[in-house]
Amino acid sequence: MSVDITDTTLSWRGLMSTVPLRRNRDFVLLESGRLLSSMGTQLTTIAYPLLVLALTHSPAKAGIVSFARLIPHALFALLAGVAADRWSRKRLMIAADIVRALAIASLVATILLDRPAFWQIALVAFVEGTGAVFFAGAQAGALRAVVSPRQLPAAVGAQGARASIVRLVGPPVGGALFGLGRAVPFLVDTASYAFSILSLLAMRTPFQETRDADRSPLRAQIAEGFRFLWSQPFLRTAAFIYGLGNFALPGVLLVIVVAGKRHGLSGGEIGALLAAFGACALLGSLVSPLFRRALSMRAILLLELWAWLGTVAFLVWPNVYVLTASILPLAVTLPVTDSVVVGYRVAITPDRILGRVESVRSNIALLLGSLGPLTAGFLLASVSARATVAVFTACGLLLAVWGTLSPSIRKAPSLAELDDLQSAG
Repeated sequence: MSVDITDTTLSWRGLMSTVPLRRNRDFVLLESGRLLSSMGTQLTTIAYPLLVLALTHSPAKAGIVSFARLIPHALFALLAGVAADRWSRKRLMIAADIVRALAIASLVATILLDRPAFWQIALVAFVEGTGAVFFAGAQAGALRAVVSPRQLPAAVGAQGARASIVRLVGPPVGGALFGLGRAVPFLVDTASYAFSILSLLAMRTPFQETRDADRSPLRAQIAEGFRFLWSQPFLRTAAFIYGLGNFALPGVLLVIVVAGKRHGLSGGEIGALLAAFGACALLGSLVSPLFRRALSMRAILLLELWAWLGTVAFLVWPNVYVLTASILPLAVTLPVTDSVVVGYRVAITPDRILGRVESVRSNIALLLGSLGPLTAGFLLASVSARATVAVFTACGLLLAVWGTLSPSIRKAPSLAELDDLQSAG
């Protein structure tokens, strides 16, 4: 399918390069919709395991539902990237939001009828996760369309700040809403997708440059995305290292939920523990410009990798509060790393293959990520929380050593390269 837009897109992006992000109408609309839908997602991130634990009292089944929500990233990311490069990205994002809203609404209906079944919860989580994959496949192109290359690290940093606010507010609110009624957080999530759809409809900027129809086989189209990412040693290595990091973090967060329940904490109290992680991520987002000015990209990456070793504290003192505190330094570093790595990657990738490159990257990054909560759930059902966290701590240590010794990370690029892209544009 050929999407024809005029060359005014490039001049529009040139104009936007002089406009602060807060005054960029389409960027504000894009982020407002993402903020609302992300808030709904955070509410149900804690509501899903709480619902499963209330119905089944099984940590393993809670892990299965978290796995079902994440596994679509590994299954469909490549197809989502092809779809984003072939069809209208705006329509794809709207369709993804509609599917997610309908799936969550069906779960709300069964909860209100007092007929929720474990299989349905897992299925809804899977459908919602699938919608998230296709939305994310097109979202990078939408962001690139509304801001200039030089503004991309700052834009990604702003996204991180808003995401941190959501992570800060979402878990305790989700836990509290679940206490009011099991259907309430899922109902709010449904409404959040409706707001996201309205914000996308209000945007004016085309989400892609002019492109001709690609008649090559699907395998060849996906391979083109692989080739570009593989040809960039830094991006390739970062994708693998942080993909393995995505395996550990969801697993540790599930340990906090399960250990909190075993400790006798309420849903709201468990949400407050997760909110502390969000508060530190927000702090990291706010100070990320200072990090970007003071440190090299390599130093920023290594700072995150070595922050993983804070979980050793829980091995010494196995307490849910200690575990929460141990991952707070990591929370500060995450948005800083995202701002430089994601901003750089989106800026240097050609628009016509951006969806495929992002999908390849996310496929690598999330292939093991979906196994994190599943692994944690089954480990918690058979061994102690300390032994479970020890597995993820060992993973973090291996990644820190890998990143420190990696030639590609040692030769990490500079954000100053984006100034050349700005001049070329």
